[in-house]
Parts: sequence; C-alpha cells; structure tokens
Amino acid sequence: MIDFKHWLTQPVKPLNTQAADQARVRQNQLTKPAGSLGQLEQLAIQLAAMQADKPQAEHVHITVYAADHGVMAENISAYPQSVTAAMIRNFASGGAAISVLAKHLSASLDVINVGIVGELEEIKGVQDLRVASGTANFYQQAAMSEAECEQAMLIGRHNVECCLQNGSQIYIAGDMGIGNTTAASAMACALLNLPASKLAGPGTGLTAEGVLHKASVIQESLSLHKDHLDSPLATLRYLGGFEIAAMVGSYLHCAKTGLPVVIDGFISSVAALCAEQISPGSQQWFIFSHHSAEPGHSAVLQAMDAKPLVNFSMRLGEASGAAVAIPLLRMACALHNQMATFEEAAIEGAISE
Repeated sequence: MIDFKHWLTQPVKPLNTQAADQARVRQNQLTKPAGSLGQLEQLAIQLAAMQADKPQAEHVHITVYAADHGVMAENISAYPQSVTAAMIRNFASGGAAISVLAKHLSASLDVINVGIVGELEEIKGVQDLRVASGTANFYQQAAMSEAECEQAMLIGRHNVECCLQNGSQIYIAGDMGIGNTTAASAMACALLNLPASKLAGPGTGLTAEGVLHKASVIQESLSLHKDHLDSPLATLRYLGGFEIAAMVGSYLHCAKTGLPVVIDGFISSVAALCAEQISPGSQQWFIFSHHSAEPGHSAVLQAMDAKPLVNFSMRLGEASGAAVAIPLLRMACALHNQMATFEEAAIEGAISE
C-alpha cells in the first residue's frame, strides 16, 4: 500500500550535472562548428543529464489515459460523451493516430480506462482501472473526492513504476476524454490566476458562440470553488479529470525517480504545470514536444518558460504531438553518439564558422 502523502513529499531527483558537462564537451569536439546543430545539441545534453549516461531514446513508452467529465452536462463540447469509449476501442484496434505513431516508433503503448461513463466490455490491450463513471460536474460541485483524486494519481504512479521495471528510456502520457479541454482550461485559470476568456478554446471544434459559453461555465465554476482552490492539488481535485490526475501522478513519479518525459499538448502541459507546482523542480524532467493550436497552451508554456520542439498547429491530444517529436530526439542522440570527433577524423583545429 502506497503512503500517498509520503510519496507526494518525496524530492525530485536531481539531474546529473557531470553527465551534462561531459556531453557538452563532446558536442564541442564533434566535427562541426560549435553550436551548429542548434537545439539538437541541447536535446542531447539535456537527455544525458537526465539519463546520467550517453543519451538514448530508443525504448519509448506511451500511455493514454481515458476518462469522462461531468461538466459535459453543461453542453461544452462539439462531440458527444460516447466518443470517449469509441476512441478507446479505436486505440485498441490500431486505428487511432497514436496507435499508428506508436507502431511506427516501435513504442510500447498502454491504454487505461481511468473512469469513463458506463460499462466498457473487456478489450484486449485496454486496462480497466476505473475510479468512477466519470467525474462529477464541477459546475455544481468538486469534480473528484479527495480519495478519487489520490486513486487516479496513483494509477499514473504505478504505470511509471512498470515502465521503470521494463527499461523504458522515455515516457509519454496522453489523454482521451470528451470535455477535457474545459477541465484543463479551468485548472490553468486557477493555477495561473487568469480569466477563462483568456484560456478557453474550441477544443474538439466549438463555434465562437460555443467558446464563449464554455468560458462562462469555467468562470462561474471558478467563482463557485474560489475558497477551495488554495493549492495545486485542490485545483486538480475540484476542476480536473481522472485522466488529468493520472497524468499528474505519472509526471510526478517520473520526476521523483528520474525518467525523462516528453510532454504532449495543452492538456498534458496543464498536468505538467500542476505537477511542477506540487513538486517544484519536476519540470527539469520534461521535454515539451509541440505548441498546440489550442489558445490556452501559450500561457501555460510561458508560465514554465517552456520552448516546444515543433509547432505543427496540432491539437489532437492522445500523445500524438509528443510521439511526432520522438524522431527528433532519436536524431539528436544519434548525432551525439555516432558523429566523429576532430581527433577521430584526424582533422586539425576546430571549425569556427
């Protein structure tokens, strides 16, 4: 039995500065002008510091956490709630974007039902770890009880623990849950002290009128819970979702145990922000993959001074943006580990321009 409070207070693992220094020295010895590979060089150095060794990104694990949201009762999504369950089946059958990407990357993929509405038949490749049949409607009450929030977070912790035992080098968490951009936007408003009008976006494709309604629901919910949103953990409990809580738990455990994380888009970044506020320093274990087209993402990235690797105007979720960034990490590692040094290539002097 995990002592939740004890786990939560465990410190973040420090990066290995010696490995970073060694990687930086190697980068300056490779047969290229210093700094000429730009961010690819920094990626290799960052991974070396995380892994305390030469950087590697071959063994990638992806987990998609799926859950439903009670706030769907407020008509805040262009899609019906039944899509969450349908997409779980699509993940398992290999038809979803992340299924295709995981196969292409030879990455292991977990699909975990953390709490969708209604029963789900037994599906090969899907873990049914349901906390409850969706969260409560945070427009009226707290989204989760304290026990439910802890349970969802510990599901993420356990998933990371399994990845560590299986030798994963990179961890990615994705989300699936119709209505979860509303939950993530509400959390971001509370965590950053910003109004809903600044962060609410179209999600699955709301019209401008729909976005205004969504922002109104979020703002009224923030007012309803304002006396309780006094910590990042409380913000997660009152406004989040089971899949977001599972991601927060997974990110925290990665940071505490030293497993590099590639962060996906808006919802994943809100979970990362929450994890950072719960355990400051966690984000040194995060690599931000892409800049989502969801409007609120910019504010969340700015709050963490995060510089995503790519901007492809993606907003799918389900870990797709993070998966797309993995080939960049692999190329950074290959260049760092396989390029010749000036000495090995028998080239005198250093290239300066």
